[in-house]
Amino acid sequence: MALNYIIFSVIERPIYAKITFVMYNIHEECGVFGVYGHPEAANLTYLGLYALQHRGQEGAGICSSDGKQLQVEKSMGLVADIFSEKRLRRLPGHIAIGHNRYSTAGSSVLKNVQPIVANFALGSLAIAHNGNLVNAVELRTSLEGEGAIFQSTSDSEVIVHLIAHSKKNDFYERVIHALKEVSGAFSLLILREKELIAVRDPYGVRPLCLGEVDGAYVVASETCAFDLINATYIRDIEPGEMLTINEHGLKSLKALISPRKAFCIFEFIYFSRPDSYIFGRLNVNEIRKEFGRQLARESNVGADLVIPVPDSGVPAALGFSEVSSIPFDFGLIRNHYVGRTFIEPKQSIRHFGVKIKLNPVRRLLEGKRLVVIDDSIVRGTTSKKIVKMLREGGGAREVHLKISSPPTIGPCFYGIDTPTRRELIASTHLIEEIRKYITADSLTYLSIEGLKKIVPDSHNYCAACFDNDYPISFPSERLEQMEFFFR
Repeated sequence: MALNYIIFSVIERPIYAKITFVMYNIHEECGVFGVYGHPEAANLTYLGLYALQHRGQEGAGICSSDGKQLQVEKSMGLVADIFSEKRLRRLPGHIAIGHNRYSTAGSSVLKNVQPIVANFALGSLAIAHNGNLVNAVELRTSLEGEGAIFQSTSDSEVIVHLIAHSKKNDFYERVIHALKEVSGAFSLLILREKELIAVRDPYGVRPLCLGEVDGAYVVASETCAFDLINATYIRDIEPGEMLTINEHGLKSLKALISPRKAFCIFEFIYFSRPDSYIFGRLNVNEIRKEFGRQLARESNVGADLVIPVPDSGVPAALGFSEVSSIPFDFGLIRNHYVGRTFIEPKQSIRHFGVKIKLNPVRRLLEGKRLVVIDDSIVRGTTSKKIVKMLREGGGAREVHLKISSPPTIGPCFYGIDTPTRRELIASTHLIEEIRKYITADSLTYLSIEGLKKIVPDSHNYCAACFDNDYPISFPSERLEQMEFFFR
């Protein structure tokens, strides 16, 4: 969704009210980036994180090594606001890893910003982790019982303690031993004084790819990070693979048994940047356009104009327009400069939360029958406000809402911040009931069969949020507890 439910809390009165708001949306947890063998490793990592900013906007950090010791800089906020030239100068060396965070497991505070740095018997290490561990609670409880002291509430710190507590003598064996203990999704970067290690979970839930620039190796969540630094894509890191990069070059080890692939299909629907290539060189923008084409094949309707809910609805709307032959235009204009705090006039403004983000172009929409394309509906609150805004503010005659994914009926525990099942409107309401709630003239979702028809080898994807088929199992009695933990 471009925008969803907003909770307001009044901080100041009486003339103006300072409003802080929480965007209840589906969010990716984070992005990771690493460099080995470049004299400006920290600077490249800064640029890589900048390109991956869409994967996390709450905090960011970079840890570098000059071959002797690790240095770390991290803070809350956006990458460009955190890393000044002065801070980057404090990160010397030819190796670095970085992390953008959006909190899912663990609260949004500085102590949870990664990379996590620790010292133990075999030296220093830093980790940057994209994903969620579904057995983090049990592991943390067990480790605390053995005397472990946690500095954060992030599930990623569990991996650090498992490595430190391992009885294996060899560091690589310790990493493998630790990762065999965890269950869930992890695209993981580990930095040591003289090497960079990249590991992907056995299911390959989150994307992770390898590239090269100026003789140095780079690892990133998405290829869009390579484009910014003119790096060349080499290949994806395989599910279950541990890739070690040091003075001896690249060493690949199939460290973890891969029972099946379970790529997150929502990466195509919303999370990844449209210009990225993920999961075997599939272009995100083209897949999204094809979702729109398929949606038009399944649910064409008489209308005058196709408009997207920006920005993630744009490719699907273009695809829908192409197949339906209904003209495309931008009927909703997005304000890209909305922060997390703003001033609202004392006098109430209808649909204020949506209006600060989106505004209809009345001259374009008035009297028109509209097809409105969005990527998903979570709670339905924002969709309802958008439909009303298009009618009242835009003057639309009809509003037909079409969603370029199936109904979201289940939460994700593998690195996406989704609401609990009871908060997902499609898990408790029929499509016609949702249509009436959002007051659209019609509501259509892309069928799950149509969705899976678009991605090659669809059996290699996780679509649990649409079909409740969770590839990485967990005890059923833990579902409610896990839903609470990952909120």
